[in-house]
Amino acid sequence: MRPRLATPATLLALAMAGTASAQSVDLSVLDAELAGAPAQVLVLGTVHLSQDLPKDFDPDPALRPVLDRLAAFKPDIVTIESIPGEQCELMARHPAVYGPIADNPYCHDNAAAHAATGLDVPAAIAAAHQTLKDWPQRPTAAQRRRLAALFLAANEAASALVQWLQLPEAERRAGDGLDDALVAQLRKYEASNNEDYRIAARLAARLGLQRVHPIDDHTGDSYDIDDEPAFEKAIRGAWDSARPRTGPLRERMRTLVEEGDLLALYRFVNDPETLRVQIGGDMGAAVQEPSPRHYGRWYVAGWETRNLRMVANIRATFRTHPGARVLSVVGSTHKPWFDSLLGQMQGVEIVDAERVLE
Repeated sequence: MRPRLATPATLLALAMAGTASAQSVDLSVLDAELAGAPAQVLVLGTVHLSQDLPKDFDPDPALRPVLDRLAAFKPDIVTIESIPGEQCELMARHPAVYGPIADNPYCHDNAAAHAATGLDVPAAIAAAHQTLKDWPQRPTAAQRRRLAALFLAANEAASALVQWLQLPEAERRAGDGLDDALVAQLRKYEASNNEDYRIAARLAARLGLQRVHPIDDHTGDSYDIDDEPAFEKAIRGAWDSARPRTGPLRERMRTLVEEGDLLALYRFVNDPETLRVQIGGDMGAAVQEPSPRHYGRWYVAGWETRNLRMVANIRATFRTHPGARVLSVVGSTHKPWFDSLLGQMQGVEIVDAERVLE
């Protein structure tokens, strides 16, 4: 029997069926009758303080009003834009993909902590995890020093600093796994202007939290680029084309830093209009650049992959704490992606950063 030819009516029905099947399911109503309170997630966009502050600038007085407002939010969980020790271990095991770990700017050299504790990264992660499971209500100074050493060996310096900062000054010394070399590292982190230490770790210690959660991810934005000069030329060309729009933002940020008004700086970088201009001059310009290989779109694909994995890592921090209050401290360019993606999660409310910073 010869096959029958499709009639116009049949083709129309098939087309309509295909359109219907392509319609998306509205997930926004899935948690309309949520059992219990939603999680509240505050994404604090930040400048990178170690790069944007003068070397002789003492940020503590200027950051105090920022920390006061974040403390009033009372987060149960604090996340930072830092690579977890577990991922550093993964990268170390795959140098053909990620390059030599010694050249990786995202992972600390934890050889001193390994020597002091006798633990490699996996063993230190396991020990820190078990220690936190058995953590007492009122830990001793020795227990805090021991946990700080474990975090350093696990390649999680900011969490080590959380423990260090909760020690009385007289107890900030070697012992219980911390030797003189590790104490020197902690003193260095304590003095650093990195926002992981100046904002996240200090806030966590102030609130009596035991750690911060590193959630960065660079497994999805490693490019195998056959022509690196062409790639760099394309991306820099896109950024240069946007300087008339983004230049005034940088000038305003520089002025606020010079004035020492970091609360105003954080209000400015978290303002939606600032963020619109910022990402328009970065990723928006990149998707428009006309290189034959569309390198700008490579760049944006890597950026979006990174953000998807970072957001998944944030979600994992409160998967067993449905009503948690979560603060994510991250470079401001990530904030629109974080707000959008986290806002799609079930039982999650995005907190208005501008309102928190009022």
